[in-house]
Amino acid sequence: MTQNDSDVWFEESSGSGMSSHLSLLDQSDPTAVPEASPLSLWGVALCVSGTLIVSENAIVVAAILATPSLRAPVFLLLASLALADLLAGVALILHFLFLFCVEPTDWSELMTAGLLATSLTASLLSLMGVALDRYLSLSHALTYGSRHSRRCAAGLLALVWLGSCLIGSGPVLGWHCLNDITSCSVARPLTRTYLSLLCGGFLLVVMVTLQLYTGICRVARRHAHAIATQRHFLPDDQSYASKHGGRGKGLSRLLLVLGVFVSCWTPFALYGLLGDASSSPLYTYATLVPAAGNSLLNPLLYSLRNRDIRLVLLHACCPHRHNTHRPVDV
Repeated sequence: MTQNDSDVWFEESSGSGMSSHLSLLDQSDPTAVPEASPLSLWGVALCVSGTLIVSENAIVVAAILATPSLRAPVFLLLASLALADLLAGVALILHFLFLFCVEPTDWSELMTAGLLATSLTASLLSLMGVALDRYLSLSHALTYGSRHSRRCAAGLLALVWLGSCLIGSGPVLGWHCLNDITSCSVARPLTRTYLSLLCGGFLLVVMVTLQLYTGICRVARRHAHAIATQRHFLPDDQSYASKHGGRGKGLSRLLLVLGVFVSCWTPFALYGLLGDASSSPLYTYATLVPAAGNSLLNPLLYSLRNRDIRLVLLHACCPHRHNTHRPVDV
């Protein structure tokens, strides 16, 4: 079967055709040693994006861990999200190093794939946890945020990371296609069965998260109606509109978060279920890059939009201007 021009160009420019070249090399000379691929534009973009992801999320993790007052459930979830995204950035950098700077080995390929699967799984589950936190903080506003809630959040995060590590350890423990190329998925060295289960789980988490945000909208609407009824305010009253005029802005922010979340994760999840090893590498990169890019956007959409985290960062940069900090548990 012949390749089209776009596939040939992509494999030459990204180095993704390395595995096919190595297989031919092994057949002609069994003693030949694999060599690193030549540097390409895709490799540089991979390294730069991984470095930005690590830098952004390292700042968020350091800010939360260095501030004892930031121990509410929301901050624990944001720290987990930032840590998962940080590991995803590390996995991208390692992939770049193993592919373009040092001689690639089966061990390095499996370790990078396992770390990336672990980090992306933990990131996605942490995003669902953030949505759950927002729902509970609205529906149980009087009791949520107590010491008991913090213990429950810590236990939930322990389960999230335990499950993510178990899922990510699959390739290292032998669930890979290095010994059977016919079982490979669109993301080598993951098998098609492994990637199908992983992407099916991703889609399930996406649907649950959408349901949680739908519940958030319903609870917020009930609260607004109850306040208007109790205070005898009408929706078109000037004082009520000036005080609660941020509902439209809050809804637009919610739609932005949901739009980024769905657009980043759905393409790769669907492609992982429908594609196979014969698919063009270009499609794999085109769907995987947005999923990894979500780790670059998460600090901007979640952590850095939190007022308390911004105050901590401003105090670290300009301590003479921000001498006090009293976090608000939201």
